[in-house]
Amino acid sequence: MAREVGKVTAGLAVLVVGLTGCAGGGDDASADGRPRDGGTLRLVGSSDVEHLDPASVASVGAYGLVRTFARTLFGTLASNTFEETIPVRPDVAARIPSRENGGISEDGRTYTVHLRDDVRWNTQPQRPVTAHDFVRGFERLCNPASPSGGKGYFTSTLKGMAEFCRGYTAVDPRSPGAMAAYQRDHGFDGVTARDDETLVFRLERPASDFLHLLALPSTAAAPREYDRYIPDGPEFRQHTISNGPYQITEYKPGMTYLLTRNPAWRQAGDPLRERHVEKIRITLGQDSPEAVQQQIEQGVADLAWDQPVPTSAIPRLRDDPRFAIREAPSNSPYLVFNTRSPGNSGALGRREVRQALEYAIDRSALIKIVGGPSVAKALHTVIPPGNAGYAPADHYPTPNDSGDPAKCRALLARAGHSTLTLKFPYRTNSVHKLIAQSIAENLDACGVKTELLADSGGSFYAATIATPAKAAAGEWDIAAPGWTPDWYGNNGRSMIQPLFDGRAYGQNSTNYGGYDNPQVNALIDAALTAPDPARAARYWQQADRQIMADAAIVPLLSRSHTIFRSSRVHGTRFLPTATGYDYTRLWLT
Repeated sequence: MAREVGKVTAGLAVLVVGLTGCAGGGDDASADGRPRDGGTLRLVGSSDVEHLDPASVASVGAYGLVRTFARTLFGTLASNTFEETIPVRPDVAARIPSRENGGISEDGRTYTVHLRDDVRWNTQPQRPVTAHDFVRGFERLCNPASPSGGKGYFTSTLKGMAEFCRGYTAVDPRSPGAMAAYQRDHGFDGVTARDDETLVFRLERPASDFLHLLALPSTAAAPREYDRYIPDGPEFRQHTISNGPYQITEYKPGMTYLLTRNPAWRQAGDPLRERHVEKIRITLGQDSPEAVQQQIEQGVADLAWDQPVPTSAIPRLRDDPRFAIREAPSNSPYLVFNTRSPGNSGALGRREVRQALEYAIDRSALIKIVGGPSVAKALHTVIPPGNAGYAPADHYPTPNDSGDPAKCRALLARAGHSTLTLKFPYRTNSVHKLIAQSIAENLDACGVKTELLADSGGSFYAATIATPAKAAAGEWDIAAPGWTPDWYGNNGRSMIQPLFDGRAYGQNSTNYGGYDNPQVNALIDAALTAPDPARAARYWQQADRQIMADAAIVPLLSRSHTIFRSSRVHGTRFLPTATGYDYTRLWLT
């Protein structure tokens, strides 16, 4: 086993070097080599973000949007060379803390972070972003109204945060005043402000990926004005405050965003972003990838908001410099089972039933739907290639990845559930409808009926599969979400912990199926306390094998992202965690 881990870890470094942008999408410069400023960047797509509040953002689209107006201590640089997007870099922090510069204690349990003094809020009057604003941001992760789906990263890492969060659950989620009072009167030792420009983090135990956690969008600074509103509520969404290059000046839910330049932002104070376009207009409500693609090719729009390039268009665009296939190693989509559904006499709570359904899916058909083998590969593990802890395996092999309905039927009969009817909500944008229909056909071949439930309102995650009450009521049985890791590099926990830690199950949890295995929970803890990434990878691999033995999900595809820009868009730099270009780097001709 140790020899395998060494091979995987060494192989990851080689793989990362090879994961670069490909297939066109080059960057043009103006005649004098410099970007041009001005103009309106026009994005067109389907659904609104599930969460606009930085504390609870969870989707790739929200990651890209929040980057324009909410800054974190650290971040990553957008680039079309994959390995350049991996290192953690300073954002609002003045420098990367280390043992050498006194920023990390000898025992690895205390981090001291100094802030830049040139970052400001767009308030009237403008004022500096302080360490107290970051403390407030961390405290808001546990708010009972719209808690962060990734709070488990921090409750398992920061001293006293788990207890703080447990106490917060008793606070009235309808009362902004009560929530603000709880934060003001409690706090926790894991994050404190020594002064306006110095933050101190105290960890339960050393964490080799801690700086990656401090680069997550949910850790953005939160101004004191946010205490006035219910987190991520309708009023909050109309009163976002910016310390980034852009600010939201108009928002019509489910319809449109208008972002304009933030007068408080200065290029000299931001090492990760730029600002070239005058405005960014996002138009929602268009579910057809073909219609969106047509608008971009005709010059009516510039980029797709939440749609990859239609599969039918890929062959004719392969040599077009405006088209690109960008690496974003992910488990996208995957089939998740609602293990807490009372439907079918609780059948999906039984491992034998889920194991039978593992054999149903024709992955080869899904690869064709999303664009062929240059875009996606069949995936059989929780952790995809290009992520820490990946080890190739196929626990439920079928001929040519095309499914084995006969075996599926036989195993269902053996489990005593020859007839099942599964409620299957699906997203209507992009190719999600086609994927859902293909999976439904596969299940039908196994004798399993499905009730396809279209979600055209953009509430697939927030109001459906991330709501435990709906899971317990049996309002859904299976779903096909996607998961792009929150960071790359030393990222084992970003694949396993948020999706499968049963202790973190609750509102907004990304453990959508309510999976809970004490053995996996223990492996997560072992990985988090491992003395080095190589040994952590061993535990992540063990967790992966156990999750697959339990058939908590059906991994489907490891998928790259296809993207197309209009002829006037330049300065394209890709953000793998947002599966899109960095809007702050784009410029127009």
